[in-house]
Amino acid sequence: MPKAVGYDADAQAFITATGITDLTQKNAINQLVLDLKGYSIWTKMKALYPFVGGTATTHKFNLKNPLDTDAAFRLVFSGGWTHSATGALPNGTNTNANTFLTPSTSLTLNSSHLSYYSRTNANTAQIEIGVQTAGQYNLLEIRTSGITYPLINQSALTSFADPNSLGFYLGNRQGVTDVDGWKNGVKLVNGTQTSGSLPIHLLYLGVLNNNNTSFTNYSTKECAFSSIGDGLTDTDSANFYTAVQTFQTSLSRNV
Repeated sequence: MPKAVGYDADAQAFITATGITDLTQKNAINQLVLDLKGYSIWTKMKALYPFVGGTATTHKFNLKNPLDTDAAFRLVFSGGWTHSATGALPNGTNTNANTFLTPSTSLTLNSSHLSYYSRTNANTAQIEIGVQTAGQYNLLEIRTSGITYPLINQSALTSFADPNSLGFYLGNRQGVTDVDGWKNGVKLVNGTQTSGSLPIHLLYLGVLNNNNTSFTNYSTKECAFSSIGDGLTDTDSANFYTAVQTFQTSLSRNV
């Protein structure tokens, strides 16, 4: 049986906000925070969504700032989401989750990232997290016709071949002409697409916010973790996967 431990203060704040009482889940959250801090990644995060607790109420909170406010980037779910112990599953028809984070005001043009842990294998034109303003994109489009697209503050395409859509995806910009696509701790593309501008509209999970006029490319991929934040070094990116996969394994939902 899992035992209670002395929790990190940030982990405890999240546990208190969510009302989670399950010891396995509480210990997993605590270890995730400790690992991210140990890898010096914690301070680079704006929003961390661990999707733990099994309900819309627990899934909405941002681990980095677990207040129930728009300013704290907590999620507001719309449409037919299914919430369970393994994550949040969008229906591909009308589902979205508003992060209340606007890239132009919260992110840095040449140093930012998006991540998404997918537990569903699909191969259609779906966007798992994204926004575009006037042709400038900040998104992860996981496996459309066998290709995954990590676009971080750019208009030109960055892509890599992808045999399935299972695991931890990271789109990461480290510089003006340095954008990376990672899957499960492996860098699969190191693109030179130039950064353009930061989108001025809100970033959504489970869909693309298309110029603040419509939602397109609804996802059907269950999300077990997502993050938004600063750009990560290659070492950070590999360590990030290690921390997230340890978290998923401790909850018996790793893929």
